Amino acid sequence: MSNPQAMVEERLSHNKWGILGSQGYILGLDIGSYGLRAALIDLQKHTYASMHREVSSDQAEVLVSGMIDLARELLAEHHVDLNRLVRVGVGFGGPVDVRRGVVLLSPRLAGWEQFPLRERIEAAFGADTLVDNDANLIALAEATFGVGRDVQNLFYLHLSSGVGGGLVINGRLYHGATATAGEIGHALIAPIDRLHGEQSPVTLEQRVSIRGLLQRADALGLQTDSLKDIFSDNSIGQQVIAETTDVLAARLSQITALIDPEMIVLGGIVVRIGGDSFISSITSHMHDYMVWEVERSTPLVSSMLGFDSVAIGGVALALESMNE
Repeated sequence: MSNPQAMVEERLSHNKWGILGSQGYILGLDIGSYGLRAALIDLQKHTYASMHREVSSDQAEVLVSGMIDLARELLAEHHVDLNRLVRVGVGFGGPVDVRRGVVLLSPRLAGWEQFPLRERIEAAFGADTLVDNDANLIALAEATFGVGRDVQNLFYLHLSSGVGGGLVINGRLYHGATATAGEIGHALIAPIDRLHGEQSPVTLEQRVSIRGLLQRADALGLQTDSLKDIFSDNSIGQQVIAETTDVLAARLSQITALIDPEMIVLGGIVVRIGGDSFISSITSHMHDYMVWEVERSTPLVSSMLGFDSVAIGGVALALESMNE
């Protein structure tokens, strides 16, 4: 894993973020992807600092209060006055109404339905706040500071407890008509069987998320709660991974044909454990699904910014807003 501080600071030294891009501070916040995480950018000195805290509750109010406390601690440690805070960017692991800054719901936690996250953060810090989905922010973080910093068109696929995605087109985060662009995890992986209507269609998330991989292994006779067992030399684990790489290769080849990205970035715990061999296997299988007339070599690479990637994406989102 690369050093995110060095990558962010190097990129910040190439100031391209409008009239406000050389003064004040920016906060990037991550609620829940890897605990609570905050990133602080000094726009004048081009420095990056971060802080994190494990969560002790899954209640929305407790998590938001904890996030605010953590951010205040980071600001205090670096002697930042609130009147010098220019923007705040916040990432959340679930669907978000980006225009209103409202969390629509959490796939795994109750109490987040229609939660006014932007309103709460703006009340705490008095700075303009932007809220987005965590996968979107990782995509933007990697395109701005990470492995995709030299490309303009990038697709990010996140493989973890859920399966999400984010699109950066012409150097900017692309949301689509209803801010759900990139959510490939909810797409079906096969046609609906009209002759057997009692069988529920299977989504990509149900097949290649952590739960999906473990359930598939269990169905084949390997009972485990560890992804490392699946990515071992166990024959059943190897079958699960072979099926998974084939499914992902098919979907990513379709994405390549549709949006023609310069790069596809893969991240999440499934990718971290699978490693380079997992990515290489997907890459080799993609060629089987590409029509030769349009086939080209689209790099598949691992994300680089690590556990702070969502908070860094919040920073990138805030910087992007300065050019609007």
